[in-house]
Amino acid sequence: MKRFALAAVAALSFGLPAFAGEQFVDDTGFAVSGYDVVAYRSLEQAPVGQAQPAAVPGKADITADYNGATFAFATEENRATFLENPAYYAPAYDGHCAYGVSKGGKVPGNPNLWRIVDDKLYLNITKNVVSFWEEDIPGNITLAEGNWPAIDPNPASGNPIPNFTSSAPVQD
Repeated sequence: MKRFALAAVAALSFGLPAFAGEQFVDDTGFAVSGYDVVAYRSLEQAPVGQAQPAAVPGKADITADYNGATFAFATEENRATFLENPAYYAPAYDGHCAYGVSKGGKVPGNPNLWRIVDDKLYLNITKNVVSFWEEDIPGNITLAEGNWPAIDPNPASGNPIPNFTSSAPVQD
């Protein structure tokens, strides 16, 4: 009976959002390096093993605060959409690399190395890491979800994103 109860609690917990910790913010001063998190939903995802389309830069004068960070948006409409349900649009693991979380740590997520799985935005740190992530996306998400509660209280990563130069947010 105890096993059943524990299994039920574990199963239900996967349906709940992880508690938000400190959002990763790089030297742009914006969450997700200033890229528009709502715009990812309008990009056509590439098949596993192929590079995703580039993220859409946000604008420095179209912003919203959530989870202790400022998010930038390409349009006022995207900002309004975000404000309706920010937890839906914000990346998993507070913008940290999903594969890194699956391995037990917090490292930055690159906004151009993304994938939406089961309606959640996941970022990864490098192209090499993406290949490891894509070998078993469901398994890596399961590991990350199990690791996240213990990792979450740690401060956000202060590391730079390797091989990444942000073009966002842009001024008009």
